[in-house]
Amino acid sequence: MAGSRNHIIKVKAGDAKSLLECIAEANRRNVNITSERLYVLIPDGVYDLGETTLTAIEGHNVSLIGESMEGTVIVNAPKVENEGIGKTATLLNRGQNTYVQDLTLKNALDYYHSGAAGRAVCWQDKGNRTVFKRVRMLSYQDTYYSHSEECQHYFEDCEIHGTVDFLCGAGDVYFNRCLIVTEKRDLEGKGRDVIVAPRTSTTRWGYVFDHCTIRSDSSKFHLARGWHTLPRCTWLYTCIDDPEKVAKGRFDPYSIRSVDCFFYEYQTMDKEGNIISPQSNVVTYIKDDVQHSLEAVMTAEDAKRFSLKNIFPDWKPEKVSARQQKEALKLKRAYL
Repeated sequence: MAGSRNHIIKVKAGDAKSLLECIAEANRRNVNITSERLYVLIPDGVYDLGETTLTAIEGHNVSLIGESMEGTVIVNAPKVENEGIGKTATLLNRGQNTYVQDLTLKNALDYYHSGAAGRAVCWQDKGNRTVFKRVRMLSYQDTYYSHSEECQHYFEDCEIHGTVDFLCGAGDVYFNRCLIVTEKRDLEGKGRDVIVAPRTSTTRWGYVFDHCTIRSDSSKFHLARGWHTLPRCTWLYTCIDDPEKVAKGRFDPYSIRSVDCFFYEYQTMDKEGNIISPQSNVVTYIKDDVQHSLEAVMTAEDAKRFSLKNIFPDWKPEKVSARQQKEALKLKRAYL
C-alpha cells in the first residue's frame, strides 16, 4: 500500500549525510520501473552538500517530499573552475516518474565571480515524466536542464530563479502557474537576461508556460532564445510584473546554433490584468548569414492547441500531482 511504513524513508533533519544515504537507499530499493512508489521524507533544515555535485536519483517511482518549500533547502556550492552545464547539478535525475514537492534546490556556485560563464544547475533531468509541486530552484545560469530528447515533465506552482538560459533543454516541459524570477545579470544590474533556451528536436511542443508570472529584479530580459535544432517555446496568459523590463522584440533574435525558432506568446498581461501583447510581432532570427522570420503573437485558435490534453495525450501529470499531494499531506502529518 502506498505510504505504508515499508515504503517510507525519513531523512534526519538538517543532516546532509543522512539525505545522501536515504537517496542511495531509494536507488537500491527501486531499481525496477515496476517498483511500488517510495517516499523520501525530508524535514525542514538546510542540507549542505558542500562541493558535491550530480547527486543521482536513479530509482524509479521515487517521491522526494520536503516539509515546506521555504524551510527544506538542499544546497551545493561547486568550485567556479568546475562550472559547466553537465558538471554542477545539485541533483541529477535518471529515474522515471519522479515526484518532488515542498522543497528548495539551491546551487550556490559563485556566479558573479565566475567569469564569462557560471553554469550552475539545480536539477538536471535525464529521466522522464518528472512532476514538481511547490519546488523552488535558486541559481543563475542553467538553473533547470531537461536533458533527454523525448522527455515529458511538469511543473505546478513552482518558483524558479536565474539570469541567462536558466530554463533550458529538450523535450516537452509544461509550467503551470509558476513564478519565474529574473535575477541581476551582473552585480550592477547591467546586461540582459534570457529566460528560456530550448533545444527541441524530436518532440512537438517544447517549453510551454501557462498562467505563469515573471518578476524581474533589475536587468532587462528576453523570453527565450534558440539553442539548437528546432527550439520551441510558448507563453500563454503570462503576467509580467515589470513590462518595461522586457527587451525589444521579446524574443532574442540572435540564436546560439539554430535560427529555426518557433517562439510564441498569447494574451500576455501586466499585474493589473491589462493585455500587453502587441497586435503583431514578427521576429527575424539570425545566425551568421541565415535568417528565419516568424509571427510570434498567436491567434486564439492556435493557443487552444497548447492544452495539457494535447501536449500529454498519454499522461495526466495534473492528476499525478493531485494524488501525490494528498498522499504527502497524510505522510507529513504522520511522520514530520
